[in-house]
Order: sequence, then structure tokens, then C-alpha cells
Amino acid sequence: MTNPSSMASVLLIGSVLGGMLISCGSNNTSTSTQANQSTSNTASTAPVKLTLVSYAVTQSAYEKIIPKFVEQWKAKTGQDVVFEQSYGGSGSQTRAVIDGLEADVVALALALDTKKIEKAGLIQPGWEQELPNDSIVHRSVAALVERDSTLNVKGWSDLARDDIKVITANPKTSGGARWNFLALWGSVTQAGGTPQQATDFITKVLTNAPVLPKDAREASDVFYKQGQGNVLINYENEVLLAAQKGEKVPYVVPTDYNISIDNPVTVVDANVDKHGTRQVAEAFTQFLYTPEAQREFAQVGFRPVDPEVSKEFASQYPTVKNLFTVKDLGGWGKIQQEFFEDNATFDKILTKINKS
Repeated sequence: MTNPSSMASVLLIGSVLGGMLISCGSNNTSTSTQANQSTSNTASTAPVKLTLVSYAVTQSAYEKIIPKFVEQWKAKTGQDVVFEQSYGGSGSQTRAVIDGLEADVVALALALDTKKIEKAGLIQPGWEQELPNDSIVHRSVAALVERDSTLNVKGWSDLARDDIKVITANPKTSGGARWNFLALWGSVTQAGGTPQQATDFITKVLTNAPVLPKDAREASDVFYKQGQGNVLINYENEVLLAAQKGEKVPYVVPTDYNISIDNPVTVVDANVDKHGTRQVAEAFTQFLYTPEAQREFAQVGFRPVDPEVSKEFASQYPTVKNLFTVKDLGGWGKIQQEFFEDNATFDKILTKINKS
């Protein structure tokens, strides 16, 4: 089936061969990673393939983490592991898995997307308790990127100014954009504002949005490469990654009110049982919580959930005074129904904007 992002297949051959073969296909991003050593035990265990489906902005982290796991698993078991990876908007990736993309592991932008796969019968209930920290593998917060510092954007309220053109992804297709929406909403309601005041504020912000890209990565491309808008709402980790790549633009992390962007990971039970990959899939998800993997997440801009690794990177991440969560906003069930179902708050806001 067609996956919503661009595709590339990469075969990384392990420490002895050290080669790389890259081939390109269409319409999803896929990476195959294999450890292969010229030792007598390579024939004793058949290779295993794992399919990881994740959202767009995690790719840079997993490209570093997966080879480490592959090497460790090879040393421990003698078994080669090949990873097929697919990256795209979290909502689009969720639909792809439900429609037949046979992921062994899903690492999505929000638990709501994972719960949709659970509802489809592919993930067993109670998956949150299968891994540490309620299966949240890393976190982020929302950040505001300025085209130039003369805009003097300091926080959420500035996004409603007439001189601001906001770039944010579409929450219908992007988990990241749902977090952005909730950050905007909570910046009003968590400070004591009413739902109507929050609706009016978001209406003004989205009126300032010339386009709603399909996912966080595309939103970054629209802002950085196409030059649209003068303020980008995005994940803090995406902003930090862009800075690492040389895109030196001013940004601010609102520290008065911000949302804890909690990103879960889990195995897809129906698929790992079908493929016979449960053991290695569960080992991989557990590996993501090791200090080694957590440091890789932190180095590309994700806030680690390991306490000791968090201390190591404390200077990289500003402290948010009022960090609210999905639970503070009523939980994903209420949020989905109130904001993102057809004809709910988001659709009503767009309808009002389009009529004005």
C-alpha cells in the first residue's frame, strides 16, 4: 500500500563488512539495517526482520539507535536483525498500519494514535504498562521559531498579532500539530481563561496561517526551504535538530505555559505474533529505555525520560514553569471528541476562517 512519506531503503552491513547500499523507492521512508559478522555462529540463527513505523521527526534518532541495537542483539544471540523503517505524519502512519502496513513496532507522536491501532484489534489493551514510564519513550515541548529576531516574539499571545504569519501542521494528519493545538489551547485555559477565549485565540492564530502542512517535517520544509511564514510552531526537538544542521534562526520555548509532548512506543501484537518476531521486537522497545538509546534521543533534541540522562542534558532544555499534560486537558478520549472529530472545535474554527 502507499505510505504518506518519501521512501528510501538503506542496508547497513555490520562491523566486518562495513558497506552501505542505498536504494530508493516511492511514497514511504524505509531503512533496512543488518548486522553480519564472519563468524561461525552466523548460520546458527536465521535472520529476523523488524518493521518500525514512526512519525517523521524521529528518523534522525532511530538512524543512530537502530545500528546500536542490531550490534548488541547480534553479540548476544548471534542473530542478524534487518530493520525496515517507515516515517511520516503520525496520523497518516496510524492509518497505514490499520490499513495493512505490518509494523512490528510503532513509535508515534501521541498515545491517541496508538489507541486507534489498539481499537482496530492489532495491539492488546494494557500496552501502556508493558514498558517503563507508561510506555512514553521520550518527550518534547512546543517551540516558536522566528524568521528574524526583529519580530520580538516572546510567547503564545504574540501569535495573534496582525504582523505574524504562522506555520503549523494540520492536526487532521499530524500528531505534532495536535500537540501544537493543545499547547495553544492550554496556554489560555491553564492560565484561567475560558474555552471560548481559547477558541477565539486559536481562531486568530490559524487566521494568520497561510498553509497547514501535512506533518511536522513538511512544516519545517515550508518554513525553512520555501520561506513561507515568519513564525513556525514545532517540536522543540525539531527546532534543535534544524539548528544542528546549520539553520540558525532565533526561537523561543514558552516557559510560562507549555505542554508535555509525550511520545509512546509499543509492539503491534497481531503483527509480531504473525511474523514470529515478538522476542526481538520487545527487546528493541526495552533497549530504547537504556541510557545508551536515551542519549541518542537527547542528542537530536528529544527530552529523555531516563532521570540520569536528563541530568546530563539539563542545560539544553529550559525548565517550563507550568508544564501541563493531556490528563490536565481531560485525557485523549475527551480531547479527540471535543477538538479533532469531524465538526468538532478544529473544524468549526476552520469553517469560520474560510467564511470570513
